[in-house]
Amino acid sequence: MTLEELVGSNITDNKMETVNHALEELLVSAQRQDCLTVGVYESAKLMNVDPDSVVLCVLATDEEDEDDIALQIHFTLIQAFCCDNDINILRVYGLRRLAQVLGEPSTVDNGGSEPKDYHCILVTNPQCQPLKCQALSEVSNYCEESRCKNQWVPYLSLQEG
Repeated sequence: MTLEELVGSNITDNKMETVNHALEELLVSAQRQDCLTVGVYESAKLMNVDPDSVVLCVLATDEEDEDDIALQIHFTLIQAFCCDNDINILRVYGLRRLAQVLGEPSTVDNGGSEPKDYHCILVTNPQCQPLKCQALSEVSNYCEESRCKNQWVPYLSLQEG
C-alpha cells in the first residue's frame, strides 16, 4: 500500500464517520422539530403532496431486506422521484441503528403496537421556520460531492451504538 492510498483511505474513513454522525444528529434534531416522516407509504404520500418541503430522503436496509423485491421497487421509484425533484437521497445500511437513534424500542411493547417502518425517512424543511443546522449542511454537502463523482445515490453504513 502506498502512502497516498493510506492517507486517502484515512481521509475517506474520517469523512464517512463525520457524515454518519451528522446524519444521526440531523435525524434526532428533525424528529424533535416534528420535521421527520417515517415509513415508505407515509413518505410517498408527503412527496406527492409537498415535494418542495423535503430536503433529504433516507432509504435504509439491513441484510434481511436485500431479497425483498417489493421494497427494492419502492426504493427505485422513490429514488427516481427524488432525482426529478432535486431531493438529496442517502442509502443507509443499518436499520436497527436508525431505530436506536430515533428511540424505537427493540421489541414490540405491551400495548401490541408494531415497530415503525424505518426503510424510508424524509427530513422536511418547514416553510415558516427552515431547519438550519450544521448536520444538514454536512449531509447535503456529502450528497452533492457524491453527485459530482457520478454517484447519484450515496451510501452510508451506520455502526451499531
